[in-house]
Amino acid sequence: MINSGDTAFVLAAAGLVLLMTPGLALFYGGMVRSKNVLGTIMQSFILISLISIEWVYFGYTMSFGPDLGGFIGNLSWFGLCGVTAAPSPDYAPTIPHLVFMIYQCMFAVITPALIAGAFAERVRFAPFLVFSLLWAILVYNPVCHWIWGKGGWLAARGVLDFAGGLVVHLTCGTAALAAVLVIGPREHFGKTSFMPHNLPMTLMGTGLLWFGWFGFNAGSALAANGIAASAFTATHLGGMAGMAMWSIMEWLHTGRPTTLGAASGAIAGLATITPAAGFVGPNSAIIIGLLAGIACFLAVSFKNRMGFDDSLDVIGIHGLGGLLGTVCLGIFASKAINPAGADGLLAGNAAFLGTQLFGIAVVGIYAFVVSWILLKIIHATMGLRMTRDNEVLGLDQAEHSEAAYNS
Repeated sequence: MINSGDTAFVLAAAGLVLLMTPGLALFYGGMVRSKNVLGTIMQSFILISLISIEWVYFGYTMSFGPDLGGFIGNLSWFGLCGVTAAPSPDYAPTIPHLVFMIYQCMFAVITPALIAGAFAERVRFAPFLVFSLLWAILVYNPVCHWIWGKGGWLAARGVLDFAGGLVVHLTCGTAALAAVLVIGPREHFGKTSFMPHNLPMTLMGTGLLWFGWFGFNAGSALAANGIAASAFTATHLGGMAGMAMWSIMEWLHTGRPTTLGAASGAIAGLATITPAAGFVGPNSAIIIGLLAGIACFLAVSFKNRMGFDDSLDVIGIHGLGGLLGTVCLGIFASKAINPAGADGLLAGNAAFLGTQLFGIAVVGIYAFVVSWILLKIIHATMGLRMTRDNEVLGLDQAEHSEAAYNS
């Protein structure tokens, strides 16, 4: 039977997750140079349209449709055929099937948008759209089915991911790594400063992302119940611990904490707690957030020393955060928090940690290889990079004939 409380809760959560994409646009937009702010915002914002269309016709049925051998859903739900206001016994027994579908749509929208931060300020708009569409079909949809779809083969092996450490953050992080390797650094990278042009915009984006993350994680319980309450609490505690630890690390290493560091630490903590949010208690969530602040700060610092041009730190924050959170789930998970989950290493179940490591390896390798091939093909046929002159001119004028700030 449909439960009106659960339905209202998941509808509100879907709205919160949608808000994360404009939040991400502001978060990324503030960190680039002023000549690229609208182009960077557009790369996130347009995916609300593009991926929603893909989700209706291909994405949802490939991700959650009737299973084909554990690897993909068939196309029987093409165009949402058969997806009605009746509940789904497999996914949403107390809410309309349509509500589950639209909630999951918001996850599909933001995931390829996250990748764009890695190659910010240098990729043309048309090839970006082609890559995002094909990546959603060939990477996001299969991995989503493997872990969250009925009959998915990784789920059958016991791999857990409460709200997207593997499905969202690891896939986008490994895709970002492939993109940076294929596309290369920005023009004059390492020779000139690439300072953020508007940190208040980035902090506003951080706030919207943090707010939306409650829908992202707590909403994944798919009911207004104790698991949602636990996930909501873990989400906030992971985010605040990540922000605190990143700020401390930055203070110790550079002599002063920064607002950009605080924002980065919050996002690192939120990304890292995501796979574990519904399976761990408050103290474990704080530990996971603290570990995220340390690990992601060191990863970003290492990238800077190596001269690796991941423009907005997608690999070091989302990729590493998703990986670390999935490992921590294998360590801290407890059936006392969620009986539908598993006990982790600290509860005496070392095998579950091994299962999570297997999931990381499979998803990471698959997402990297397919992303690399896609990028190579698009680069060879369409040309991903802007010309040198247009890169100097900036995305806003070269790709959209606009200016964010008119004097």
